[in-house]
Amino acid sequence: QVQLVESGGGLVQAGGSLRLSCAASRRAFSSYVMAWFRQAPGKEREFVARVLPSGGSTDYVDSVKGRFTISRDNAKNTAYLQMNSLKPEDTAVYYCAAGLIYNAVARNYDYWGQGTQVTVSS
Repeated sequence: QVQLVESGGGLVQAGGSLRLSCAASRRAFSSYVMAWFRQAPGKEREFVARVLPSGGSTDYVDSVKGRFTISRDNAKNTAYLQMNSLKPEDTAVYYCAAGLIYNAVARNYDYWGQGTQVTVSS
């Protein structure tokens, strides 16, 4: 079992930055693909970014490319999402997820955090 706890969400003006963190409870953290998803009110959960266990490869949804950066520190059992140049349409609850398959499909991830709210004002 892996427990994930997100932090770092909040209210920011458009153009601002936030850094989300996802702390994992298990030492086998370095074996898992880590990903970030988001869900806005009335919308389905959307893939945002993913990173291989080694941290050597990353992937992003087109709408955040060049603005968001996913990373991980396996020594700290923590994944991060650096979000720059935030836009109002980035407003959502952001979830981190852990799984064994490098993919962008939510149902393929085994463990989820509780979510952290990100609100971007115009």
